Amino acid sequence: MTWRSERPGADEYFSYYGTYISKVPDGDIVATLDRQLGETSGVLQAIPEAKGAHRYAPGKWSIKELVGHVTDAERVFTFRALWFARGSPSEQPGFDENLWVPAAGANRLPLADTVAEYEAVRRSSLALFRSLDDAGAARRGVANGKSVSVRALAWIIVGHDRHHLGVLRERYLG
Repeated sequence: MTWRSERPGADEYFSYYGTYISKVPDGDIVATLDRQLGETSGVLQAIPEAKGAHRYAPGKWSIKELVGHVTDAERVFTFRALWFARGSPSEQPGFDENLWVPAAGANRLPLADTVAEYEAVRRSSLALFRSLDDAGAARRGVANGKSVSVRALAWIIVGHDRHHLGVLRERYLG
């Protein structure tokens, strides 16, 4: 399918997401999502449970909270992709990660559980994006007041994950 290898144009997403999309290598985005699952999971599974509540500075998220945020954001982006790919015309709301992270309560769970949840969500995202044809991937909708294409959402998911994996490596594990 051609949509998988074509980088989304700047008119397909809000400029804020350009930072994430710029982190994504060229190529088949579904294959990249799949490879990234292994890469991110490998890094997360190597973190000892005792380090799961570690924060690199006061007021910053713990490792478990960071993983929970990445997971929740992917759920939202994938739901938007589903919603728009199926032709639903209604706008999707935004979400405030600074409200969601504390409400999720990731620190009360074992790190292994937050990693397993991340993996399950990614596998679900992969199933959706693998099922899309060019027409579905090209559809657009409005989320948080901004227009976005379905295929741009796949690239945003990868870039968002790459961004937070970089933060994890540099500030938490470095």
